[in-house]
Amino acid sequence: MRRLAAALTAALALGVGLTACGESDPVAGTSTAETREITHAMGTTKVPAGPKRVVVLDTDKIDTALSLGVTPVGAATAGQAKSWPTYFGEEKLAGIKEVGVLTEPDLEAITALKPDLILGSKFRQEKFYDELAAIAPTVFTEKVGITWKENFLLDGKALGKEQQARELLTAYETRAKEFGAKLGNAAERKISIVRFMPTEIRVYGPDSFSGIVIGDTGLGRPERQQLTGKEDRRMDRVSPERIGEVDGDVIFVTAYGEKAAAEQAKVTGGALWKDLSAVKAGKAHVVSDEIWMTGIGVGAANKIIDDLAKYLTA
Repeated sequence: MRRLAAALTAALALGVGLTACGESDPVAGTSTAETREITHAMGTTKVPAGPKRVVVLDTDKIDTALSLGVTPVGAATAGQAKSWPTYFGEEKLAGIKEVGVLTEPDLEAITALKPDLILGSKFRQEKFYDELAAIAPTVFTEKVGITWKENFLLDGKALGKEQQARELLTAYETRAKEFGAKLGNAAERKISIVRFMPTEIRVYGPDSFSGIVIGDTGLGRPERQQLTGKEDRRMDRVSPERIGEVDGDVIFVTAYGEKAAAEQAKVTGGALWKDLSAVKAGKAHVVSDEIWMTGIGVGAANKIIDDLAKYLTA
């Protein structure tokens, strides 16, 4: 009887031990993580319901992630602008690892970060899609700039933050509309957007990111920057000799990188620039390229309205 009792006690103890192990340390592969299907520019992809290790490969993606409270583990940088959007503050950028540039993502660096979601753009990285998708679930938006609101909502959905993304976008659009209404005569004020590149000067039209933000406020644009009749109404180029074409009631000026900043200094120091009516009136303002040009997200859009409020209501 004593031997039987001891055997039963041992069996009971073993059973309790196995049960405890089963609860705290399940056998690998028996747990099924929740996923969702996302339809995007490259097809349909199953992504984690709540991704924790996100890599972003375009500037709008880092704006989107940070706006939605997600700090990426890795991010690509934008060519000449070798930094991430500082308008979010250095603390939010701390710990993010660089994974190449927009057009040449570093696949080894991405793999080393063990991401559970990669966000990119067909426009920028289409040729890398299969390799990226082999690393982690990968979601691509189609275009850049002109579809920034749709991109924001799609990326928000992939991040498991769809409702928050909709709320942030609605709040931005409401703010833009209310800002324009407070100006009173918004449509009559012609806003010129000029960007200096390393090898050219650009004006930005109504289908560019910053042009869309200006349009959301109801502010007007110079006729030259409406790009009427052009297939691509995002931007156009002007030569230094025809810089008079960039005039407006107010001019906002950016430069993409150090070489472009040197070209900007050269042109804006010349007689043709100084002869522009907006310059003579003291209404030509240098603003951040990473906000007006490369941000391409709701965070940058709100910062553009901050600039408009600063310079148009002073």
